[in-house]
Amino acid sequence: MKTIKYCCRNEKFGSKQIYKSIKHEFPELKQKKKDCLGNCRHCRKECIAMVGKKKLLCAESPDMLYAQLKQIIAESRAERVMA
Repeated sequence: MKTIKYCCRNEKFGSKQIYKSIKHEFPELKQKKKDCLGNCRHCRKECIAMVGKKKLLCAESPDMLYAQLKQIIAESRAERVMA
């Protein structure tokens, strides 16, 4: 699994809680908080996170973004098991 990055300016939408939950549930995953991810158009409107260098996830609520991240983590783990 690649690094999950969060924009510090997006914390008002709940990304800080997502960061903490992922860290608690999946302590082996790499996560980073960045001052800006360069996706201000999305960051101003909804909860965002970036997986790797290009995959931007957007959701209307922190719970929806958390569910998306958990699905990507599960898929990544399944791919490793099959390889």
